[in-house]
Amino acid sequence: MINNPPVDVLIDKLGAEGEPVSRYCLCVVASKRARQIIEQNAGQTSSGNEILKELAVASKEIAEGKIKCVKD
Repeated sequence: MINNPPVDVLIDKLGAEGEPVSRYCLCVVASKRARQIIEQNAGQTSSGNEILKELAVASKEIAEGKIKCVKD
């Protein structure tokens, strides 16, 4: 389970202009980014805990403001 950064911080960071997004949106955005990271590292060897690491990287990127949620 990922506790750092907190879920509330991630929800606020993904929101636009002070409006937080839903937890579902956070899950979708984080999982899509984690899959992108997995695809980028496809040729490298991996262990069973790799998915958690990619999800942690995606969460940190969201907390840093590098990833935004865009509604179509």
